[in-house]
Amino acid sequence: MRARYFTPESFDFLVDLAMNTNRDRFMENRQRCERTIRTPAPNLFSDIATDPAMISPHFLALPKKVGGSLLRMHRGGPFSRDKSPYKTGTEIQFRHEMGRDIPAPGFYLHIEKNSLGTGLWRTDSATMEKICDAIIGKSDAWIAARDNSAFSKQFVLEGDSLKNAPRDYVRDRPAISDLKRKCFVAIAPISDRRTTSSDFPGELVGQFSLAAPIKRFLCRVLELRF
Repeated sequence: MRARYFTPESFDFLVDLAMNTNRDRFMENRQRCERTIRTPAPNLFSDIATDPAMISPHFLALPKKVGGSLLRMHRGGPFSRDKSPYKTGTEIQFRHEMGRDIPAPGFYLHIEKNSLGTGLWRTDSATMEKICDAIIGKSDAWIAARDNSAFSKQFVLEGDSLKNAPRDYVRDRPAISDLKRKCFVAIAPISDRRTTSSDFPGELVGQFSLAAPIKRFLCRVLELRF
């Protein structure tokens, strides 16, 4: 276990980046980014990957600076709405082992907004229909997972919803609000103190384990190993 992973200096770098995101400024601070973000992140992933308490072996903590669990800081291509060249937060994803090939739920960490996430972000309509059908057919199991006390004390289901449920679904279903969702992502806050703690891997695994019921439901619906 490391002394620490992210530090207050990591947050200072992200604040400075948010104030000035031009390329020249970023290049001047490249070593700072390397020291405070890109080096500690893979160390975190390595320790999570070997944690016996990890929620499931089918979710990957990949300790690489490129192509692993640390998402790139450069923004997307010409179709991105935000034209600034760099993201002002550190985004981390522990994806399902099948996540490169098919829609699959994952675990997420956003350092800047200080939030954890779990679930399936805006996927294709066929996958959403499959989930909605399962919510109808197994509504008791879905509601039990969604309203699990340990989960619901920490996580909140967020994201955009349709104004009305899809036309093929009866409006008086017990989980009608969930049938309107455009994604199935739950968010929980995490403090700076916990993010900069030497116990951060255990903190993350502990928080993610609270989401096991809803993650298990989604994986079963999508016929993925959990």
